[in-house]
Amino acid sequence: MFRKKAAKLVKNTIRWRSHEPTRLETFSDAVFAFAVTLIIVSLEVPKTFDELFETMKGFVAFGACFAILFLIWNSQNIFFRRFGLTDSWTTALNGVLLFVVLTYTYPLKFLFTLVFSGNSYAEHGHYMAMISDAQVPTLMYVYDTGYLLIYLLFYLMYRHARNHAEKLELSAFELFETQSQMYINLINVFIGLLGIVVTYVLPFDLKGGSGYTYMAIPVVYFIFFKLRARKSKKQFGAEN
Repeated sequence: MFRKKAAKLVKNTIRWRSHEPTRLETFSDAVFAFAVTLIIVSLEVPKTFDELFETMKGFVAFGACFAILFLIWNSQNIFFRRFGLTDSWTTALNGVLLFVVLTYTYPLKFLFTLVFSGNSYAEHGHYMAMISDAQVPTLMYVYDTGYLLIYLLFYLMYRHARNHAEKLELSAFELFETQSQMYINLINVFIGLLGIVVTYVLPFDLKGGSGYTYMAIPVVYFIFFKLRARKSKKQFGAEN
């Protein structure tokens, strides 16, 4: 039921071919729920005020991690609502996606905790650095690679759906929209690659600034979908 409601938050440009969650989606939900559990700030009740304060500081990082996990989950949800594919290739790609999500849960939590904590954490009343300058490039490479892999998997899933356009009985407009999703996921792959390149070429003391590469995402999305909407209107008219 929640999958249906969540999918309705996105404009339905491709009609749903699946209305009830499959066993594959149910398993996916369990994996995402486990990932959310892993990013919970603390599994122990704080014993001192200092521990409580540290726990409260982690809620912002938890919120950011939860938002990203929800975005990935809903993107996967929309794909299955639209196409209802459960063949071996889709299952394999979805399995790799879940593996990447679980693998990157802790790195994601660490990154946002680092961003919102000012690179410090309390241990027995003493504040210590979470990461050294020498470790920053590695962290950025890890994050960039995770971003790249997730969108590469979504690109491959949508390409697989496009290759089954005849079997799925996709209309010309639905095929156009499927290709749009392919392209935007591929663009995100290149953004992840760009993050890796920028991290590599920046001076050592500025490599952490490669994270600003991702600020280009809303601009890229706006331009891309503006151009695709114009092309769609030209090909299919204003009714779509």
